[in-house]
Amino acid sequence: MNDLSALPDPHICEQARLSRDARFDGLFFTAVSSTGIYCRPVCPAPRPKRENVSYYTNAAAAEAAGFRPCLRCRPELAPGNDSWQRGDHVVARALKLIEHGMLTDESLEALALRVGVGVRQLRRLFVDRVGAPPISVHTTRRLLFAKQLLTETAMPVTEVALASGFRSLRRFNAAFLQANRIPPRELRRHPRAAPGAALLLRLGYRPPYDFEALLAFLRGRALPGVELVDEHSYARVFGPADAPGWLRLSAWPDGEHALRLQLHCPQPAQLLGVVTKLRRMFDLDANPQAIADTFHHDPILGPLIARRPGLRLPGGWDGFEIAVRAILGQQISVSAARTLATRIVQRWGEALPASPMPGLERLFPTPEILAQADLREVGLTTARAATVRGMAQALLDGRVDFRAEQTLDEFVSRWIALPGIGEWTAHYMAMRALGDPDAFPAADLILRREATTDTVPLSTKSLTVRADAWRPWRAYAVMHLWRGASDAAPPPRIPRSRKPEAIA
Repeated sequence: MNDLSALPDPHICEQARLSRDARFDGLFFTAVSSTGIYCRPVCPAPRPKRENVSYYTNAAAAEAAGFRPCLRCRPELAPGNDSWQRGDHVVARALKLIEHGMLTDESLEALALRVGVGVRQLRRLFVDRVGAPPISVHTTRRLLFAKQLLTETAMPVTEVALASGFRSLRRFNAAFLQANRIPPRELRRHPRAAPGAALLLRLGYRPPYDFEALLAFLRGRALPGVELVDEHSYARVFGPADAPGWLRLSAWPDGEHALRLQLHCPQPAQLLGVVTKLRRMFDLDANPQAIADTFHHDPILGPLIARRPGLRLPGGWDGFEIAVRAILGQQISVSAARTLATRIVQRWGEALPASPMPGLERLFPTPEILAQADLREVGLTTARAATVRGMAQALLDGRVDFRAEQTLDEFVSRWIALPGIGEWTAHYMAMRALGDPDAFPAADLILRREATTDTVPLSTKSLTVRADAWRPWRAYAVMHLWRGASDAAPPPRIPRSRKPEAIA
């Protein structure tokens, strides 16, 4: 059982605080009794005396103890701590649901029912293991996001309240004042963006972070009309069609450990969900040091992680979209699967009345549409078309889903019960749609070939046994092995021509 409340060793916390080590940003927070403020380990303010410092695993615990967030280092910019993804403990599952916004629209009783415990037991477990009750975790998350919006954008306070999950401006003002000791408008004196313009937000991560490799992965799979991926950025359009939004992610300039998000989201209430989805899609809350420690002594993975220590797990924008792509990619190349997916988008994707950005003009089709589509029209085999249609209908019927709190085993067992979907497809979907760090498509030929120094690929069973030492980070092993195979591949040959000018 994963101990979510465990701090790094106190000596490590102290050294990280004194050296402002960015690798520990978000893994703990420093609270200062003499000021009543809590900070990130990277805070540039003068270092307080050791006797005035205490450490907390998360912002909610620090705020529950009576501390308010620092205005200088801004705890809302710290990357999350993904330790809750490891294990199937009830608290870990509840934290996933809170992060996906369940308590915004539903009660604590509904959350407790969803994870199979009583309300009192859930509160007790949270206080014991997280340091704060569920409602406090939810409220702190919303208020920190509101603080970022107030500081970095010119959004009206009423829209900030909606964007951070508050239905009442009065309740938002009261909660913000209690947590920060200042009213929200105190942070709006010098807005950094013009009203009506796209929002500009920073999304922090723990270094190292190989943004280039992640973009390369997404670029080879990008769907024209829906996504634009170049060497420096990822852009996408999202629905609804009558009020579409768009986003672009690129590296933050000047070497800051953050991505630069340009975002136009017409519906403020969707904003926190969009940012949460992007953090998962770009794996911004991973702890690369923990992953490296697991792989360091492995004869295969050790050299790979030394070569690319910041390789992350590329997620997907939408579970259904990833499921369609996974089915299309069965036993064919990435480029061939992309061609088929592009045809599906062009044939059944909804065209936008006006393109919000050049090159972005369509939405990926919905399950309702593809459940009835004759996919053979765009080149799918009869069997593959039936698998896509059956999967879409299973989603509509509720036989399968992408619920955040389900275990990897539960997810895989439900999906492989569908015709045409095996364990490779289910694990690939768990990697990309759920961001599960331990998903492992062991039947993959490249993995079986790259995970051994022998000339004969491992069997699926042998690779599964071999990969047991890589838990709970097997999905990261997948990315390193795939990338290692790509890096080792010879460059494409240029066909020779009798006419030299034909090569120019």
